[in-house]
Amino acid sequence: MDYKQVASAIVQGIGGESNIAGLTHCATRLRFTLRDDGAAQEDVVKGIKGVLGVARSGGQFQVIIGNEVPKVFASIQEITTIGDSGAQEAPAQKVKISERIFDFIASIFTPVLPAIIGAGLVKSVLALAVLLGMDAQSNTYYFLNIIGDAPLYFLPMMLAVTASKKLGCNSYMAVAITGALLHPNYTALITDAFSLHFSSMFGLPVTLASYNSSVIPVILMVILLKYVDLLLDRIIPKMVKFFFKPLLTLIIVASGTFLVLGPIGFVVGIGISTGLNMLSTYVGWLVPTIIGAIAPLMVTAGMHYGLVPFMLQSLSAQGFEQISGPGSLPSNIAQGAASLAVACRTKQSELKQTAFTTGVTALLGVTEPALFSVTLKFKKVLICVMTGGACGGLYAGLMGVKCFSFCSPGLLSMVAFVGPNGWNNFINACISMIIGFVVTFVLVWVWGYRDAVEETPAVQEKPEAPKDVPVFRQEEVVCLPASGRVVPLAQVPDPTFAEEILGKGAAVIPEDGKFYAPVDGEITNLTDTKHALGITSTGGLELLIHIGLETVALNGKGFTLHVEEGQKIRKGDLLVECDLAYVKAQGCEIITPVIVTNADAYEAITPLCDGQQEVGIPLLAVK
Repeated sequence: MDYKQVASAIVQGIGGESNIAGLTHCATRLRFTLRDDGAAQEDVVKGIKGVLGVARSGGQFQVIIGNEVPKVFASIQEITTIGDSGAQEAPAQKVKISERIFDFIASIFTPVLPAIIGAGLVKSVLALAVLLGMDAQSNTYYFLNIIGDAPLYFLPMMLAVTASKKLGCNSYMAVAITGALLHPNYTALITDAFSLHFSSMFGLPVTLASYNSSVIPVILMVILLKYVDLLLDRIIPKMVKFFFKPLLTLIIVASGTFLVLGPIGFVVGIGISTGLNMLSTYVGWLVPTIIGAIAPLMVTAGMHYGLVPFMLQSLSAQGFEQISGPGSLPSNIAQGAASLAVACRTKQSELKQTAFTTGVTALLGVTEPALFSVTLKFKKVLICVMTGGACGGLYAGLMGVKCFSFCSPGLLSMVAFVGPNGWNNFINACISMIIGFVVTFVLVWVWGYRDAVEETPAVQEKPEAPKDVPVFRQEEVVCLPASGRVVPLAQVPDPTFAEEILGKGAAVIPEDGKFYAPVDGEITNLTDTKHALGITSTGGLELLIHIGLETVALNGKGFTLHVEEGQKIRKGDLLVECDLAYVKAQGCEIITPVIVTNADAYEAITPLCDGQQEVGIPLLAVK
């Protein structure tokens, strides 16, 4: 791969260097914050050789590269003036509050993860070494233990740097104030890290709380620093600003942190830790099962970074976490199992090579290449992965599996599950991993994947099939169900459709709210909220017409159905009427995806039109 060529093409595809407000990267993807999100050309970026996929999440434009992302990132830095996690201007477009939060969390934690993961694995290796006979009183153990403890102990320092860069305030000032929270003279006042004691400052009570390894207090401190810096910059005369601004900033922000923000953050952190303990005590199976099932979807949307603060809080307070690790381990292994099953099942040489390579990578703990190259392309394979991950997560939850260090769970990080009290935790983690692998591999093999070319002869061998059993045709045409502007799925502002997770097809922005049958067939699924219809054509094609986005929240208001489930339909029959003005007034998008949900059964699905079109013209050719 020519990294500079890939980097240059990506920069051009997202609107040029001037459109980049900020850039960082994680294990497999570049994370851009753009000034104008609409200037990025998704189709162009997806077509770049070396790019596995594109996702828009958390206010970021994410380009999935795979294991080579650090080299592409370095090449972008070489050909541009963009720094890692530098100060960023707010994007010009509106961004939801939830997206801003996820963007902030991802931006401040991504740069520190290598240090946290490395330190955690050092501690895990030491635990393994002690179980194998290493002397825990030796000097070697003593120094390695210091190395493993330091990154988590000084985590507030690292977060002060990344958070201040993200918010655009002085990083050295943030580090200086954090240093006061960790100063030996302050920590000497604390006799019990998890009990509240009190002192005083300016005659006001100071809650003596331990801030080493903490997350929330330093984030609150940097936010206060940002606003104090802006305020003092406005009110202090330029003549004396150089002297008085740093003086007042240190006193105001440090005092505010000691007196108010630090104790609030400490109490919130302890509350989170207590809540997690309660979950582990009373419904210990629940969280790993859920994480095992939905981890692929969270990674697709970049939402897995939202768990990082809680995981670190748990590791700091308890020495282990049961939030992500026990569920992510079988889920990651399930990704590898699914890709390897596809590699064994397919006769397509290119897919076989891709699936085998990404499957091995997923088993080692890095799942994005497998996720975007294989899993998300085949709906049934995704279901198999989620099922296998849930089964493995359920076992891990029932057995109380713990993860003793921050890591990307996989074969290379299994030492993270070696506990200080023997091998039981490790053995149960291995069993959960095996369950995830076996369940997923078997499901994909027997149900989840077949080459389309394998299915055609099997269908042709059944010319006398009963009339009510659909026989797959070699070619079929899907007509446009409503008049309006036809656009590619990539332009649908929902990754579930844009990333073709549910299948391939096209979308229409309707103009009159009347939707007609695009094929001859049968209504096989109607939602209670009337916004989505499932149709099976007489040729075996399975279609989903999803009217608008987030329209499920309308509970059927604004929709009038003219068909019922099980009803036979002819092309051109009126299916549903939608009050588009009402839908828009409720804040919902009216763009309507038309999806072939069994796309993996066909060789090709080709859009036949775009732009402004009339109802009934050919929309998709399915071969």
